Amino acid sequence: MHRKLRRKKEAMQNFLKIHPKDKVAVALKMLPAGGILNVEGEEITLRADIPQGHKFALCDIAEGEAVIKYGAAIGIATEDIARGEWVHTHNMKTGLGDVLTYTYEPGPVCELPQEKDFYFQGYRRADGRAAVRNEIWIIPTVGCVNNVASAIEKKAQSFYRGTVEAIAAFPHPYGCSQMGDDQENTRKILADLINHPNAGGVLVLGLGCENSNIDVLKDYIGKADENRVKFLVCQESEDEIADGVKLVEELAAYAGTFKREPIPCSELVIGMKCGGSDGLSGITANPTVGRFSDLLIANGGTTILTEVPEMFGAETLLMNRCADKELFEKTVSLINDFKNYFTSHGQTIYENPSPGNKKGGISSLEDKSLGCTQKSGSAPVKGVLAYGEKVSVKGLNLLSAPGNDLVASTALAASGAHIVLFTTGRGTPFASPVPTVKIASNTPLARHKDNWIDFNCGTLVEGKPLEELGEELFSYVLEVASGRAVKSEEAGFHDMAIFRQGVTL
Repeated sequence: MHRKLRRKKEAMQNFLKIHPKDKVAVALKMLPAGGILNVEGEEITLRADIPQGHKFALCDIAEGEAVIKYGAAIGIATEDIARGEWVHTHNMKTGLGDVLTYTYEPGPVCELPQEKDFYFQGYRRADGRAAVRNEIWIIPTVGCVNNVASAIEKKAQSFYRGTVEAIAAFPHPYGCSQMGDDQENTRKILADLINHPNAGGVLVLGLGCENSNIDVLKDYIGKADENRVKFLVCQESEDEIADGVKLVEELAAYAGTFKREPIPCSELVIGMKCGGSDGLSGITANPTVGRFSDLLIANGGTTILTEVPEMFGAETLLMNRCADKELFEKTVSLINDFKNYFTSHGQTIYENPSPGNKKGGISSLEDKSLGCTQKSGSAPVKGVLAYGEKVSVKGLNLLSAPGNDLVASTALAASGAHIVLFTTGRGTPFASPVPTVKIASNTPLARHKDNWIDFNCGTLVEGKPLEELGEELFSYVLEVASGRAVKSEEAGFHDMAIFRQGVTL
């Protein structure tokens, strides 16, 4: 059963003790050394300045003893820590080991109550699928034609027709000189994007001599609607830019005939990802996304959680929420395969968190992972997806992809996500192939980077109830699905990245 956060706040909301078993609390604002806090009727004097998002000890913690946050161990004390001390990387470390053996210990199934019917204004494609955007995508099969794709994008901006909302190229460095899984992954991701319903029209731009040429890629794409998907081999064209622009004009004329119409929210697929996390991410933004996930699933929709390396240390919470033993075994493989990937390249499994994470108050991978998995809410796991695999089961799905922001967000889109919810405590301007909602963990970030941030969860530590904020996020996502542009879309950003694992020839 997913651990629900228990919120105990001082009147001034200076700190938060998340779980009754916790040995640390989190500062909700800068707390000066010498300050006296009342914690459950006992006074604690702070022995150091505690930055916002960082932890302080609620009791004496002996060297070698577990540091408890979220009701679980987030690491081991490397020295004696006195009550009131700052707890961070200088006096604690990860307690995680390498590849582990797991036992399926399912808890009670969390049956989410059915809510009333909700709709968004989306597009209904000719094959019956729902979409939240009506864009023209230019997808190169190989990096050699990236500049051609970008030139076509630039010249085609005048060809908006009807309801076409964007014309965007997706340059990438792959499609040739790759071996094994890398080449296979490139083909899967490109085919998934070509087939994505948010694209009302797609120009597939090939060079002609690449490994993943158009003829090869067609086997991965499957049967394509010739009105929606056009192909151009640059080596066979006298003027590939002029020919490409003409094809985009045809695609725009076709896509411009689609109009928004009411579609049940049960058809929405939403990806969930975090990056640049801070000490508040796991107690504000991520739980709010978890509440959103539960609401969408209760209404028949689908969410996808990824960034496997940031499940390490919290994986058993997800494993024991698997709907059956087969899904449990798939989740075990999801975790251990990624650990083996690290060790096969001679890398440390637990080389995490990042410098930005640490500055924001995250001290270990367990600390990061327990906060990260709050995005999954309380629903049972109904699907486990390989990298490049499309979602086929409604409810909560787990997806194999790394923690890298662009790679993981692209993977979510490729698996079928209409929108990606991206929580952050540091901020980032990046986009993905689909609308990418930036959700701030703290109010100062939301105010400072208003041109990046779409939704602020910092209000959670300012008194707003989690249930209310989750419902606000749910309503906001329906607005985005109905056409409201997110900040990266307003800036004209469209990004993609493919997972590279092996040798480049």
